[in-house]
Amino acid sequence: MAINHSMKKILKALSFDGIEVEAARHLASLKAIDPMKIFHKTIDYKIYNGDYEVPVRIYLPREKVPEDLPVFLFFHGGGWVTDCIDNYERICARLASATEHIVVSVEYRLAPEHPFPTGFMDCYAVAKAIYTNRFILNVNPQRITLIGDSAGGNLAAAVSLKARDDGIFKPQRQILIYPAVNNDYSETSRFQSVKDCGSDYLLTAGKMRDYIDFYASREEDKKNKYFAPLVETDYRNQPDTLILTAEFDPLRDEGEEYGKRLKEAGNYVEVHRIKDALHGYFALGIRYFHVQESFELINQFLSRRE
Repeated sequence: MAINHSMKKILKALSFDGIEVEAARHLASLKAIDPMKIFHKTIDYKIYNGDYEVPVRIYLPREKVPEDLPVFLFFHGGGWVTDCIDNYERICARLASATEHIVVSVEYRLAPEHPFPTGFMDCYAVAKAIYTNRFILNVNPQRITLIGDSAGGNLAAAVSLKARDDGIFKPQRQILIYPAVNNDYSETSRFQSVKDCGSDYLLTAGKMRDYIDFYASREEDKKNKYFAPLVETDYRNQPDTLILTAEFDPLRDEGEEYGKRLKEAGNYVEVHRIKDALHGYFALGIRYFHVQESFELINQFLSRRE
């Protein structure tokens, strides 16, 4: 269903620049209100990043699961500033149920209180622990898939880059849902989607500028490949990748460009643009056709590459 004129006017009215951190976090917390508990069991656990214990929540797709069930390591979105594992309960539970995967959701520390690289290193520490069998579950590293939406897609991509660079573990697959992999959302951005979709479709270019300013501890961070994976120049030896972008999203073109670069470097890549979708659509219920289409693409990708 296309976005009609009336809906465009409503979206424009709701699309404003500027982020007040506490207000944004309160608004994000409304996602945690979910009377429908579709999962059978969760387990809360902690994994060390140095002296800090990173909380994770494990979602089981059913009460009793076989030992060899595949795993999603999930990094939530929210511009590195808002959201948490509680807010993503419905999304992670649905992901577990719809794909027959165990989902491990990571409560990485947020900016601006904990700027880059803190949250990223929390995610990397959790990934390293799970891939090297220092985890509550006995997991086959070949059956783990990194996945994240928006800022979480950024973190998944960055973890994959650092894993290759460090050589300690090797992710086999990653799923990046409208990932934030760029560092420039100014009026001179080279991506047309920033110009075409950066003011009237809820997530604005101005908000993205605020998010990356909150996330960066210093200006030099924005040139770091683990901060903005598109600044990397070597994309060899990356996981099999599925990228989903949204048609009316300022992040659309950068996600598709990231897929192009991965593919040019010899990696297996699928990129799909979800027609008429806005940034954040993956948080909608399964009855929405954008979400249904996304799960079909995810399951098809897994059937081919898992």
